[in-house]
Amino acid sequence: MTIEALEDLLANGHDSALLRFGLGKGWLDAGDPARAATHLGRCVALDPQYSAAWKLLGKAWLAGGQPQAAREAWQRGLSVASHQGDEQARKEMQVFLRRLQREQPAPQESAG
Repeated sequence: MTIEALEDLLANGHDSALLRFGLGKGWLDAGDPARAATHLGRCVALDPQYSAAWKLLGKAWLAGGQPQAAREAWQRGLSVASHQGDEQARKEMQVFLRRLQREQPAPQESAG
């Protein structure tokens, strides 16, 4: 199904985590990470246990130049994937987080 067809479903009042996941993936594949992140963020709001959506949300944030948001999505996704027993998603998000840590270390909180 095309992005346009999925957007039409949404515009006609059909909203679900699966629809939002499809839209997020479609927009990410089309090179629009901001739009992808919007749909994927709504997807995990509708279904916080959707580990694949957390994984893609992190990818969308990173592609959109938001590494801290990507880190937070993947950390949340790791927890969800572990709880759900989704080993593949858990392993992938661990790799993404390690790679991100090497490229852009997490900001340190200052003791104040």
